[in-house]
Amino acid sequence: MSQALALTEDRRRSTGESHQALHTLLADAGLPLTIPDAHHREQAQLEAAVFLACCKMGGLSPHPLGIVRVRPEAHQLTLQLLDEPYVIRYWAGRLLPHLNTDDGSSHPLDCIGGVPGLRYRREGSRICLFRPGTPARIALTGFNPRWWERVAQRHAANYTNPLQGESDWTRAERAAWGAGLALDFEPASLCSTLLRRIRATAGPGPINGTDAWTSGAAFRLETTDGPPCPDLIRLLCEAPTGAGWSVDQKICTCLCDHTHSNTGCNIDFVDPTGRFVHYSNAKWGRTLDDRRRRRISEMNHTAFD
Repeated sequence: MSQALALTEDRRRSTGESHQALHTLLADAGLPLTIPDAHHREQAQLEAAVFLACCKMGGLSPHPLGIVRVRPEAHQLTLQLLDEPYVIRYWAGRLLPHLNTDDGSSHPLDCIGGVPGLRYRREGSRICLFRPGTPARIALTGFNPRWWERVAQRHAANYTNPLQGESDWTRAERAAWGAGLALDFEPASLCSTLLRRIRATAGPGPINGTDAWTSGAAFRLETTDGPPCPDLIRLLCEAPTGAGWSVDQKICTCLCDHTHSNTGCNIDFVDPTGRFVHYSNAKWGRTLDDRRRRRISEMNHTAFD
C-alpha cells in the first residue's frame, strides 16, 4: 500500500484527488501516475477560457478559485467546487455569456460578457459546461446544482441580451472567440495545463488565492499564500505529473534561504514552447479570522439576490 501511495502522491498534490479514486488507474508496471493533457484543441480552449474567467476570484478558503478537486481526463475535465453558495454565484456569474452593448466599444471582445459560446446543462447532480458543435466538456460537481440554476435565472433577468438560451453560437460570440485566438497572449495549452494542476498552487495555510493574467506579451501567475517554491518547482518541472516547465531564474525566500522570509518569491518559468511564465508568491500570511468568516456568511446570504 505504501508503494501505491507513493505512485499517486504527486498527482494527488496537484489535483486534490484521493488515493482511492486513483488506485484503479495504476498500471501493473508500478509507474507513477501522470496528468493527461486535453486531447482536443477545443477542450484546451474551453478550459483556458474558464480558468481565465474565474481566476480573479481571490481567496477566502484553502481552495484556489474555489476548486477542491480536479479530475483530469483526456476528453473531459471534472472540477469539484467548494460547497458554498458564494462560490457558485461567482462561477456562474463570470462564465455565463451575454451580449454587452453598454460600453459602446465595437471590438468583438468587448461585445461579449462571460465566456463566448459557453452553454450549460444539468446532468443529474452535475452542471456540464460545453460549447455547441465541439467535443469540449467540463463537469462541475460538489454543490447543489439548483444553486447554479438560480444564479442563471438571475443572470438572465439582469441582462437584456442573455445568450444561454441560444442553441448555437451567435455571430457576436464567434467574432469574440476568433479575436481572442488572434491575440494569443493567453495560450490555451498553458492555461489548460495550469487548471489541470491548480492544486499545486495551493499553500499549506487556511486561505489561498491564485491569479493569472497577461502583461503585454508576458504571462503572469500569482499566488497570495502559495506553496514553498521547491514544492511548486518539483510539481511543475520535475515530477512525473509535471508540465515540462523549467526554471530560468528565481528569487526565493522559502525554507530559510533568507532571514527576511516574508518578502515574497519570484520565479521565471519557461514552458516547453519557450514561453515565459512569471510567477510570484506574495506571502500575505492570511488567517481565517472572524472578520473573514462574517464576510463568507454575508456572501452566502446574498448569493441568490
